[in-house]
Amino acid sequence: MPKPDFNDRMLSLGLARVSEAAALASARLIGRGDEKAADQAAVNAMRDQLNLLDIAGTVVIGEGERDEAPMLYIGEEVGTGKGPEVDIALDPLEGTTLTAKDMPNALTVIAMGPRGSMLHAPDVYMDKLAVGPGYRTGVVTMDMSPAERVNALAAAKGCSTEDITVCVLERPRHEQMIEDIRSTGAAIRLITDGDVAGIIHCAEAAQTGIDMYMGSGGAPEGVLAAAALKCMGGQMFGRLTFRNDDERGRAKKAGITNLDRVYTRDDLVTQDVIFAATGVTDGSILAGIRREVGYLTAETILMRSKTGSVRRMIYRNPT
Repeated sequence: MPKPDFNDRMLSLGLARVSEAAALASARLIGRGDEKAADQAAVNAMRDQLNLLDIAGTVVIGEGERDEAPMLYIGEEVGTGKGPEVDIALDPLEGTTLTAKDMPNALTVIAMGPRGSMLHAPDVYMDKLAVGPGYRTGVVTMDMSPAERVNALAAAKGCSTEDITVCVLERPRHEQMIEDIRSTGAAIRLITDGDVAGIIHCAEAAQTGIDMYMGSGGAPEGVLAAAALKCMGGQMFGRLTFRNDDERGRAKKAGITNLDRVYTRDDLVTQDVIFAATGVTDGSILAGIRREVGYLTAETILMRSKTGSVRRMIYRNPT
């Protein structure tokens, strides 16, 4: 008997509950200095909630390979098995260090789409470039230098390069890129962790003040960010980067044959998806978990690419 079709409308609220559960579970570990415990609490809660959904789900972006992650590993089957066959990309706690140190922009993140809708990205780095909606296709490209990208975006926006703000992950490997960006007069917002949130910031530039994201980070997180931009609008490009033959082997094992390919947003996520994220610590997009006597309050953003709808929800949960 064939599996039912992917009904994104009916599944979206269930996905929000999954994201909320992970955030609430990690809330008691905010600022406690224990990254592993915070991540494990989020993983346990997310998996428990996923297994309540009537889906035949497969984790395609998860905590790692089966021998590295006991739960929510790549290839793990989740859900009751009674519903549509779906791919799931998740990060139960995007920003474990941010959570442990009570720093901004820690999120729980999950995306779901029909089977085969998301790139099975290997656990290697990806060079990423993203801008928000409203620009012509290819306004910036991977072939441009960082300075050329800033100049091109400023021209498209009709502003000075000094009015452009670029989000960059603060890492030694980005020092030359940062210098190149600053040579244009553009501002840079450095983030210590969490490039999914960094890329999402581009889609709400009026709210976040971020016009563009660039730099390298985890390839799996690139797929999650592409799922968000598919719902919110915006352009994203990614190219896998490899430090050694072991990493190239991981890519080939994941079925990737062209190791130099530049992926667009719609290459990374090929069909309509739903996306949910819940704030763990306060950020530019979402408020973090709020504590009061007897209650925890969470804010979740829930999006569907099919309709372009973006829903924000406040969940007040008795403890």
